[in-house]
Amino acid sequence: MKAEINLITIWTDNVEKMKAFYTEVICFEPINDLGDYVEFQSSGVRFAICNRSVMVGFSEEYLKKSSGQAFELAFPCDTSEDVDITYEKLIKLGATPVHKPQDMPWNQRTALFADPDGNIHELFAEIE
Repeated sequence: MKAEINLITIWTDNVEKMKAFYTEVICFEPINDLGDYVEFQSSGVRFAICNRSVMVGFSEEYLKKSSGQAFELAFPCDTSEDVDITYEKLIKLGATPVHKPQDMPWNQRTALFADPDGNIHELFAEIE
C-alpha cells in the first residue's frame, strides 16, 4: 500500500440532491455518472458520491446512519477576500451556513458551510 489518498467518496442516501449540490453550488463537473455513483473532475484526488445501498451487499455497515462530523473537505481560495466572497456566494446558492469567515491563529482565513447531508466543509486562504 502507498500512504496516499486516491479517492474520497461521500456515502449518501440521496445521490440526486448531493449531485445537484456538488455540480450547481460547488461547480464540480461530473465525469462518470452511473446513477447511484457519480465521480467528479478533480485535480489531485478523485472525488465521488455514492448511494449507501450500492455497498450493502458487501457489508451491512453501510446501512448504519452516520452521526457527527466524520470528515471535512477543504477548498482553497486565492485570497482572504475570496474566502468572504465565495462563502456568501455558496450560501446564496443553497449551502448551509455554519461559520462566517474569520481570521484564525494559524494564519488562515476560514469559513465553514454544510452540504445537504450536513457534512461540514471549509473554505480557506493564507492571510497575506
